[in-house]
Amino acid sequence: MQIIMKPIGVVHVKAEKIPRHWTVSKLKGELEIDKKYVKGMQDIKKGQKIIVIFHFNKSTDFSPDFLTQTPPVNKREHGVFSICSPMRPNPIGMSVLDVLDIQDNIISVKGIDMLDKTPILDLKPFIQDKHSCPSYRQNK
Repeated sequence: MQIIMKPIGVVHVKAEKIPRHWTVSKLKGELEIDKKYVKGMQDIKKGQKIIVIFHFNKSTDFSPDFLTQTPPVNKREHGVFSICSPMRPNPIGMSVLDVLDIQDNIISVKGIDMLDKTPILDLKPFIQDKHSCPSYRQNK
């Protein structure tokens, strides 16, 4: 089976040092979404959180040596699927970002833990419970 993904946009961030994880990041930047997808952004609002699925395009190629890794924060070996390392069998990342503003195809965000020009694969709503889910509310 072959899976092909095409980016829907790109991350823009001006920083020399990128935080290791969105939960500790206060870094601001922009998500530039391809104009052909703007209509799909229509219900994203300032003040909400969104999930950004992205490609670790600068990550080291994966090998079985990376099945266990020692993160710099706790110095203990972990299985790759229990940590947020960019060195993964499928180099896919996920961050939950705060939406600061939206102008046309640009979403200004806070919490960035991605490098400049990181390809964006998808955006999803951050759902804390089923009552905050737009599709759930519409079906009631």
